[in-house]
This record gives sequence, C-alpha cells and structure tokens, in this order.
Amino acid sequence: MAQRKFVQFSSAFFIDRFKRNLVLRMDGDYMALHRIGIVTSGGDCGGLNAVIKGAAGMGNHLGIETAVIPNGYTGLYNLEDFEPNSLVVLTPLRLSQFGAHAAGSEAGHSRVKISSIKDTHKYERIQAGCALHSIDAIIVSGGDDSGSVAQDLADQGLMVNHVPKTMDLDLQPYSVGADSTANNIAEMAGQLRTTGETHNRIIVLEVFGRHVGHSAFRGGVAADADCILIPEIIPDFDIVYEHFYSRYTERIRCSDVHAGWYLIVAAEAMKGDPSKGDSVDSKGFLVDPARKDAFGHYTLIGAGACVEHELTARMQADPKMKVFMQEVHCFVEEQNEIPEVRVIRPTHLVRCGSSSAYDANFGREAGASAMLLLSQGISGVTVVGFSEGIIRYMPIGDAIRQRSVSLDQVALHEATGICFGRANPTEYAPKHIVPVTQIDRHL
Repeated sequence: MAQRKFVQFSSAFFIDRFKRNLVLRMDGDYMALHRIGIVTSGGDCGGLNAVIKGAAGMGNHLGIETAVIPNGYTGLYNLEDFEPNSLVVLTPLRLSQFGAHAAGSEAGHSRVKISSIKDTHKYERIQAGCALHSIDAIIVSGGDDSGSVAQDLADQGLMVNHVPKTMDLDLQPYSVGADSTANNIAEMAGQLRTTGETHNRIIVLEVFGRHVGHSAFRGGVAADADCILIPEIIPDFDIVYEHFYSRYTERIRCSDVHAGWYLIVAAEAMKGDPSKGDSVDSKGFLVDPARKDAFGHYTLIGAGACVEHELTARMQADPKMKVFMQEVHCFVEEQNEIPEVRVIRPTHLVRCGSSSAYDANFGREAGASAMLLLSQGISGVTVVGFSEGIIRYMPIGDAIRQRSVSLDQVALHEATGICFGRANPTEYAPKHIVPVTQIDRHL
C-alpha cells in the first residue's frame, strides 16, 4: 500500500467532500464506503467506549454504518463464521445504550497476533469475512501490539486506521486510557496513605506499565509519592533508603502522636539478577516464566517484592533504625523492631471503572477523526489528535514506536523533592522558549 506523507486536513472539508458518497482510494480509484468495522484490542482501559462512540457517531452523520467486530482480532479472524446480518450496527439508539464515561469496551477484547496464526489462508479468511458482512474498512483502537497487527493488515491490502490506546502511555502520540489510569493510581495511593499513617508503614504500590514508567511516574506525581521507581532508571537502593529514613523519621518525630508513613509508587518492570536465580526476560526484567502472551511477552512480576526485600534488609542492618524506634517508643523486641513494608498490587483496578474527562474527549475526537480519514480514502495511519478543526495523523509504524519517560521531566520532579533512586541525579536546568506556532492545549 502506498504511504502518504504527514498531512493535516480540515474536518469541514471532509464532511463536505463525502456527501458525494465516493471515496478516493490510495490507488486512485473511487469506491462507495458503506460500512466500517470497529475493533478494540489488547488491554482494556478508559476512553475506549468514547472511541467507539466518536467513530460510529461520525459514521452516522456521514451515512456510513459502523458494525462491531466483537472480541478484538479474534472476532475479525472468525468473522466468516458469523451469520450474515448478525453483527451489531451502532445506530444512534444503540450508541445511547453505553456511556463514554465507562472504561472497558462495548466491543470486547482479545490478545491475538494475526501473523502468528498457523492458518496459511488467514488473510484470505479475514477478507472473506469482511466481504460477507459488507465491511469496507476497519478502525482499530489498540496499543503497540495491536497497532502492529493493524499495520500488518494494512500491508495485506485492508483499509485500516488506528486510534492509539494504551494505559502505558508508551506510544509516540498520546494514547487513550493513560489519563484515566494515572488518575486511578493517584486515587488509590491517596487512600493507602490512611492505612500507612495509621500503622507507620512503608507502602509500596506496584502498578502496571509494561517496560516503561509513565503510569507510575504520572500517577505517583499526582499522588504526592515520596519515591517513584521506574524502569528507565535502575534504582540505587542505598539512595532510596537514605531518602526514606530522613523523611519517615522526621514525620514521626514531628507528629504529636508519633504517626508517619512513606509512599513508594513502583512500576511493575524492574531489573532482576539471573545469577541470584531471578527469572528475567530478554530485557532483563523480572518475569513469571510460566505466563506468556500471544505476542511473546512474559508477565512482569516481582518489582514490589524486590523493593520490600531491599528496604527491609537495610532497616535490619541499620543500627540507627533500632535507636529511632526506641526513641519514639515504638520498639518491641522480636515483634516491632523495624517499620513494616506492605506491597499492594492493584493490577487491573488501575485500568477499569471510569474514563477520565480527558480520555472521553480525546477518544471521541480520535474515533471521529479515524472515520473522517477513511471517508477520504486515507488509511494505514494513526490519529494523533484533533484540535482547532484540524486532524493530525502519522503512519502507524511510526506511531507505535516505544516512548520512554523523559529524564528531563524526572529531573524537574527530583528538584521538588521526589526520590527516583538516582545516585547522581541530573541538576535541573530549564530551557526557555517563546512559542512561535499555535500552542497545543490538552482541553
């Protein structure tokens, strides 16, 4: 399929042009666009229902039907087995039956890598299924793995557009679901402070995020975490312990009831040591070797337990800790000699429940934009955003490249007092610019 350059178009131009009900395809021919299939894939998160509602709502406006392809790429592969006229068509009435504010997806999900299916006629099967249900093009909302499948399908000749979705926030553009997840992490961490302070505990909140630390970073900052551990930085636990000891002991000493806490938000990916018997993946992160998904990823596990072990060992070896516990009248031999570390793994709770207002807005606009692009025969692209009447997009392959946490961002928050476990943190040196182009606003 031919690749188009990065272009920005006015949505008003799209709507006016489509009223002729003809779409200029990439190969230069015109075709009538009657029905779009919508697929949501990969992990669930906030904002997906907004994507569906935006795409289908715009389709209804343009006179294009939007059909749900259920359960992600599993449904797409098995589309040929569905009875004709059995797919749910998202009419305005059907769209009113679920809310953009709800996380998860009305369309359902699965984790399937089409290219790995052993069926040698898998792509012909998908094309036949689309033909059976009169599906002319597909909108996919997913992360890097799902996006790679969307690119694969586009390379096979299907008209596919991609709406970026991942709570991990590790794609090049903003991805729907990330804001909702950061909000959930911040809220949970805030609630855990009450139990931490009641018991003078060190709370370690281990959160999803795959091999990047955006969720832990943004959620931890919003939660007023004392320490944030992310895979972009290999932590020096002596530095973490020093920061913990100073802040924790000061809080208890200054409390009239000798109450204190220390909050660590840790990303799930943490480097392991195979020489000590740790099971690690190809990138050196701690994993469960018995659990592997369709894309070859092992389940990450053990970050929280590692933090607990490192801090507990240092407290036990530090004579100052025993003296402190006695000083504040908290020491009981063999029962309460050092503070307790508690690890909380909320797992899927960070990605479910409700969508943030930002994700509901972004998702709806991105879904509508993906439909508008298809109506102009523009496919094989990822929607980057919509603002001031302009749709921005880029090639799928470029959009799904992994983006790590910027250490310049980290340096700013280190300067404000948050510990990231860096032995020699970079001195924050701000750069100043006067914007000369239109300013991008979040809302």
